[in-house]
Formats: sequence, C-alpha cells, structure tokens
Amino acid sequence: MSTSSTSGGPGALARPRLVSEEARRRADAPRPSPIGLGLGREAALLTDLYQLTMAQAYLVEGMLEPAVFELFVRQLPAERNYLVAAGLEDVLDFLEGFQFLPEDLDYLAALGRFRPEFLNYLADLRFTGDVRALAEGTVFFAGEPVLEVVAPLPQAQLVETFILNQVHYQTLVASKAARVVTAAAGRVVVDFGLRRYHGADAGLKAARAGYLVGVDSTSNVLAGKRYGIPVTGTMAHSYVLAHADELGAFRAFAATYPETVLLVDTYDTLEGVRHVIRLARELGPDFRVRAIRLDSGDLAGLAREARRMLYEAGLAGVSIFASGDLDEYRIAELVAADAPIGGFGVGTRMGTSADAPFLNCAYKLVEYAGRPCMKLSAAKLTLPGRKQVFRHMRGSRVAGDVVGMHDERQGGRALLAPVMREGRRLPDATPGLARARAYCREELLSLPREVLALTPPDPPYQVDLSLALKAERDHLLRVLTT
Repeated sequence: MSTSSTSGGPGALARPRLVSEEARRRADAPRPSPIGLGLGREAALLTDLYQLTMAQAYLVEGMLEPAVFELFVRQLPAERNYLVAAGLEDVLDFLEGFQFLPEDLDYLAALGRFRPEFLNYLADLRFTGDVRALAEGTVFFAGEPVLEVVAPLPQAQLVETFILNQVHYQTLVASKAARVVTAAAGRVVVDFGLRRYHGADAGLKAARAGYLVGVDSTSNVLAGKRYGIPVTGTMAHSYVLAHADELGAFRAFAATYPETVLLVDTYDTLEGVRHVIRLARELGPDFRVRAIRLDSGDLAGLAREARRMLYEAGLAGVSIFASGDLDEYRIAELVAADAPIGGFGVGTRMGTSADAPFLNCAYKLVEYAGRPCMKLSAAKLTLPGRKQVFRHMRGSRVAGDVVGMHDERQGGRALLAPVMREGRRLPDATPGLARARAYCREELLSLPREVLALTPPDPPYQVDLSLALKAERDHLLRVLTT
C-alpha cells in the first residue's frame, strides 16, 4: 500500500491518493452501516477528540504514509488463564462503512478546532487499509497481537477508539462466559443478564459473545433475531405475585405454555415444588411442565430435596434449573457437590465480567513509513514491527506460542490471517456465528486442562519471542537510547 500527496511540501494540507482505481471505486460505493450499534452512519464520531486533532496534525505535516497499528492485551487479569478473541465482525462492518456525514462535519466545524481543508479531507475519507486478525473464537494470551491495521496514518489513527471499544468488551465477556461454560461441565447455560448489562449495545454484544463460546441460549429477544441465537425464558416472580395464589398462577401459566419452566421460590421453595406436584396430579397425562426453577437460597440443598420430592411423585422427567447471582465459581461448587441441577441461568456477573471488569489492552503504532516503532515507557514497553503468532501443539493439546516477525518461517499454526484488503473484507473473513462457535469449541478443547481450569496454571502457558523479534527489539532499543 502506498500513498502520495497531491500538492505542496511537508506542511501542505493534502489528500492521500488511494491505492488503486479499484480502491477508489469501492470507496465511493455505498457502505453498510455498522451492525447492532444503533448508530447508523454516525459511528465515525464515536471516537476520542484527540484522534481527530492528531489526524489534522498528520495532514498538516504531510504524514500520510502507511502506518501499522496492533491491538494486544498487555497482561492477563489475575482471574484469567486465557482470553477468547471476539468483536471482529463489528470492527469490519465499521471499517467498511466508515465515513463522516455532512452533519458530522457541521458539528466538527462548530467546535472551532478544525480547518476547512481538514474537514474537506474528512468529507471524502473512506477506510482503504488492510487488516489481519485472529479469527473470532481464537484463544490467545498476553502480548499476542489480536488485530493489525495497515493504513495511511490518519486513517489508522481515527479508527482506534472504535476498534478498542468493540474488541475489548466482546473479548472480555467471551472470556468470562467461556469459564462459565467450562464450569457447567456440559449442563445448559442460558444468558439472563440483559437488564443489568451496561447499556443496550452491551446487552446485544454480551449475548453474542456468550453464544460464541458455548452459552446455549439467551433471554435477549433482539439478540436472537439479529444473530440467530436460540431464545428462551421462564417466568418472573411478578407473574406469581399478580395472582391470588401460587398454585393458581402455575395453573394459568401451564395452560398457556404447557411445556414451561415454573419458578418455585416466590414464597416458600419447597411449598412451590409441592404446588407443581399437585398441578401434575390435577392434569394427569396433560401435564407437560419441563422443569422447575430455583432462584434463591441453598441451591444445592433445595435441588436435592426438590429432586427427591419430584422423583417420589413420579416426576423424574421434570428437571431443575437454577439462577440467582451465579458465576463460574458458584457453578463449579454446585457441580462438585453433585447438585441435581440440569441448567443454569447466568446474568449480571457474566456480562459485566464482575471479577475482572476490564482488560489492559492497547492499540499501538509499531511501524510508520517502513520504520519500526517502539514505546519505551515504564511497564508499557511495546515490540516493534509487524508480527505473527505461531501456535505449537503436543498431540491434541496446545503446547505454547511464539510471537515472531510477520514474515518469519516458524513451525506451528500461524494465527493472524488477512481479513480485509483495501477497505473490503475478504471472503470467509467472518464466516458467521455458527461456524465461529464450532471453531471456538475446538480451541477450548485444545487447551491443557490446567489452563482451562478456574485456578491459575503452574507453570503459566508459555509465550516466547522469536530470535528475530528479540534481535529487532534489542537493535531498536540501542538506536533509541544512544
């Protein structure tokens, strides 16, 4: 990829020339709006102000050469042994639809910070860069590039905030949800958390991220429509409270939804189970209730007693579903205690990643105009140049990763793959949620058991730097410090 100025010296305001006539044609074509954001084409303004001020400065200085930025996580939270990459589909939707609307430019002009020439540049701007990324559902570790953008410097800078926003949150939730699914040990897991997630967009993306890593279904109807995720639900306490008595509520609900799940803990949990048993006797062969739901109290003890009562009543086919402030640790306890629970509704703690609510991730410049770049700040040192991640296997299990230069020849599987060229995604870059989910399942199954566990592995998963990358790092360190 190359760009050139159309006028003047290094201080001139000029527009970068696109890579090719094909790129120009594609840039002028109608672009899709980002999926699921509720932003439409206004998404270009979902950025930090300094991205725009830097872009204007780059333009003034004639700094329009290709830049390479990479997104990575500096270190894993103490509560995480691995992370699961997510959010790529939204990033590519955004990049394909990237543009500033006339009303966006009017707003920026009113701020009084931007020159007319820069606003004219933004009016014509489309993303024309290349992207490499980990496939959604890929397991990765600290220090490994998740996504790489190669584009003219102003373009690559302007898209930073949105890319971080989407990849950070979806990766955060996918990584938490993967632990929940692992802890459930094959039992059903349902996403119940929409009402407490941090906004509408988060509610949609959390449902998608959870399904990607193995959550079975969601209560979020819009997520079901948008992403094709199975939707499910039970009933709320308010339904029981709205009726004169609990048994009457169960009768009415089962009449409308015969194969329902009945919530039994509104008043007294075991009395609620007795009401289910009484309803079964009343309905006889017409009784088709699938499960009862426990939402509070000693879930293991209540599940055992409820199971005994249902079995003695001849209702062995009625399963037990549990919810109520669950996370992977509580679920693991219930599974270890052999509680007779067939499924879990998990909400707040999963979609907010309550025990590790953020990742220390960054989007950093690693090369500009063919020159490797490296940040030397204390505790925030970066590695220069374009890279690749090589994964090595021992039998069916992953054995370790090597981060090397992008054009190295290493053994193992190369994880970063091209997903966009000249502003357009490549075929199969986003194969769909069902295929990504199947791929993620294989990724998780390939992890060593100690890495997949909820406790820290000893020793930690091995991620090494190649000799070539170490040499490039050490050379640049000498150049920058002498």
